[in-house]
Amino acid sequence: MRHFAHLSGADRQRLFVREPEEIGRGAELELRAIALGATLYSPANRPTLADDIVKRAAAGVLSHVLCLEDAVADDQVEAAEANLVAQLQAYADSGGGDSQLFIRVRVPDQIPDLLARLGSAADVLSGFVLPKFTAPAGRKYFDALHDARSELLVMPVIESPEVVHQESRTEVLRGIAHLLAEHRDRVLAVRIGAADLCAVFGLRRDRELSIYDLHPVASVISDIVSMLGRADGTGFLITGPVWEYFSGHQRLFKPQLRLTPFADNEVLPLRSQLLARDLDGLIREIVLDKANGMTGKTVIHPSHVHAVHTLLAVTAEEYDDASDILGEDSANGGVRRSAYGNKMNEVKPHRAWAQRTLKRSRVFGVTRPGTNIVDLLEAGGPA
Repeated sequence: MRHFAHLSGADRQRLFVREPEEIGRGAELELRAIALGATLYSPANRPTLADDIVKRAAAGVLSHVLCLEDAVADDQVEAAEANLVAQLQAYADSGGGDSQLFIRVRVPDQIPDLLARLGSAADVLSGFVLPKFTAPAGRKYFDALHDARSELLVMPVIESPEVVHQESRTEVLRGIAHLLAEHRDRVLAVRIGAADLCAVFGLRRDRELSIYDLHPVASVISDIVSMLGRADGTGFLITGPVWEYFSGHQRLFKPQLRLTPFADNEVLPLRSQLLARDLDGLIREIVLDKANGMTGKTVIHPSHVHAVHTLLAVTAEEYDDASDILGEDSANGGVRRSAYGNKMNEVKPHRAWAQRTLKRSRVFGVTRPGTNIVDLLEAGGPA
């Protein structure tokens, strides 16, 4: 799989000084985790699921979760399982594709059952998403995976009330961290279930607010990143929580996309389209996800995907700073002025950031000097 492959060759050459690399199933786990990018969730009872996966992959969706949990009503689970098996068999029979595909199960017993029913069609799967993840629940999931093929990976979702409650949060997260460390070779990424976290407080985020404006929920996310997302080799890649809006509405506050960049690029209609689809709020939240230590995002609409990937592309300035920090003469640390003359690069404190940035550049490419977010957004256009 290769990000931005849905753009024309001319557009990629115009936008990128280093194009994204091909990331295969044999790539190192961290690169595959970064390559998740915008992970699209689809209900497992969709009758056109196999065709949807192919169609969306052609438009740049390279990770897809087929959901048997919250997206399916309780009395429809059996029918959704049957549909999922049939659709994945059809997808496999047609030759499959490059997308990383995951099934979000409800209970551990579904894992061996679905694998048995899928047979060789399970080859198209990358793994499973494990909801309401705590250490006790997680052990049952890993037990269910014990006899499954080793290449199947998991993405636990942190969203249970025990994580939200202040009095139990630290102990629960510590237990999760220890369990995931025991199974590190199977853990691709950690996901955050923002809707369930909000539900504990009886909240629902407004489309004009980011998840970080809901301080009770933001504090939970902060602790999840603090305990599970460390850059010292003990942490995991953590993906940003879902953005759940995708259509226009009457606004109370100002739009969150400045006019100037779009006017400078002579693409003012693009700004209007983004605002009409509430993508300005999504773009702001992606920036905040990155600033808070997360990479990628859960999405529920295809129109969100290109915006996420646009914000994950590495700028020429980021790439040059990261390369400078990790240069041959950086072994002894020190501080140096950025070649761009606008910041100081502190070698030791910024080393982990630089390493992560260069890995992200392999997956999402490096944009040309002078290329900005508006150029990338315009190339993909609203879905």
